[in-house]
Amino acid sequence: MVRTLDAASEAAWDRFVAVMPGGTFFHRAGWAKVIESAFGHATHFSFAERDGAITGVLPLGRVKTMLFGDALISVPFCVYGGPVAADAESETALITHAESLLARTGAQALEFRGMEPGRGADGWVDGPDLYVTFRKAIEADAERNMKAIPRKQRAMVRKGIQNELTSVADRDSDRLHAVYAESVRNLGTPVFSRRYFRVLMDVFEGDVDVVTILDAGTPIASVMNFYFRDEVLPYYGGGTAAARGRAGNDFLYWETMRRAADRGCRMFDFGRSKIGTGSFSFKHNWGFEPAKLHYRFRLKPGEAIPDLNPLNPKYRMFIAGWKKLPLPVANAVGPFIVRGLG
Repeated sequence: MVRTLDAASEAAWDRFVAVMPGGTFFHRAGWAKVIESAFGHATHFSFAERDGAITGVLPLGRVKTMLFGDALISVPFCVYGGPVAADAESETALITHAESLLARTGAQALEFRGMEPGRGADGWVDGPDLYVTFRKAIEADAERNMKAIPRKQRAMVRKGIQNELTSVADRDSDRLHAVYAESVRNLGTPVFSRRYFRVLMDVFEGDVDVVTILDAGTPIASVMNFYFRDEVLPYYGGGTAAARGRAGNDFLYWETMRRAADRGCRMFDFGRSKIGTGSFSFKHNWGFEPAKLHYRFRLKPGEAIPDLNPLNPKYRMFIAGWKKLPLPVANAVGPFIVRGLG
């Protein structure tokens, strides 16, 4: 039987996700509240149940805007998703349920985002080889983690230390947003709203924090981190123009790693990057090896795989223009655009 997530089943849902090998932070039930509250999108979080016990979960959100189309995604604004099930029967039931939603809603596409290839299913197509993720084990000992960083990148971390940069870990998402907004504007990308960051902090409470790098008391780099089992996922981060010359971004991720190891984390998930980008190179320079992400699509007849990434040539002029916007204008307009880029 497939049922819809409600308040009474949230705790059982999260317990199931926590013990399943394929479960991730992005499968947690709280994402339904985040997507609905921060973006106003409908969600369809469903679970398979047998004899009163959850045997599979599928978090789905519907991202529908006039600008970017209509898609069911597992999970919007997240890098991982797709069904997580204890057995093939439960997974099949959840996929069938999602396919029926695609037909019933009239959405253009249904997308599953996974770290592993999905089981074969008729009518599904694989997305292009566009994204990879970077994950690496870390140790409890800070010095061992430092020595594991390749020499050139380690020198950049030590430069940040020599520059007497300091770090704080707290829940100040507004301070993060100010740094992040400048960073993504400079990349030509619309920024999320401050409200979205606040909702993330409220919904996930003790499993999210913000690490900020200070240069003589001034914030120059900051990142929001998610914690799941023994993993840390630095997710939304950036640096000001001053951070580059002061090795602020390098010191930021070292401090995130150091603090996470002290917290008990043993896996550092550096997150998704597009192949051939500066972000890809930066993470590879830390000694992380890329692993292909497997994104699969079921399409409405006549539709093509959505291509809403910045490498798409059709967005080149938009990106160039966005980089020139005054920051207050970018901050005001960006949230209305980015809500369609799930």
